[in-house]
Amino acid sequence: MIEAEKVKAGRFILATNLLDEDELNNQQVLLEYKAQQSNERGFRFLKDPLFFTPSVFVKSPERVEAIAMIMGLCLLVYNLAQRKLRQALLLSDGSVRNQVKKLTNKPTMRWIFQMFQSVHLLLVNGKQQMSNLTEERQKILSYLGESCRQYYLMI
Repeated sequence: MIEAEKVKAGRFILATNLLDEDELNNQQVLLEYKAQQSNERGFRFLKDPLFFTPSVFVKSPERVEAIAMIMGLCLLVYNLAQRKLRQALLLSDGSVRNQVKKLTNKPTMRWIFQMFQSVHLLLVNGKQQMSNLTEERQKILSYLGESCRQYYLMI
């Protein structure tokens, strides 16, 4: 009885747009999915208190779908930014400090976001300026590309 409940509770759906089973069979789909550890880590990101997910309340199924889509897009942007930063660090043999002040070439975007929480846009005498944009933060922005530097008024 317990074993039957375990089997029943352990079901999930995997989908692919590859319809030819000769190209990718069900077992291969499962193996590919299990090889992607970042998927589960990504959903952990969505549950993080910094993301404010517990404070979201919606009443209609359409709004639940919309929130799920937005959260999925946020996760996509998060993962793309993390990937871009890590690749840039690897290519340039660079590193940034992590939470315990050790250098790493594999920082999480969560940590990078936390580092930038104290950066603010100020309007002084009609001119825009950034506050708390340290050399370290400027270095990180250089790894993330021109559009990020432009957002922080570095271009």
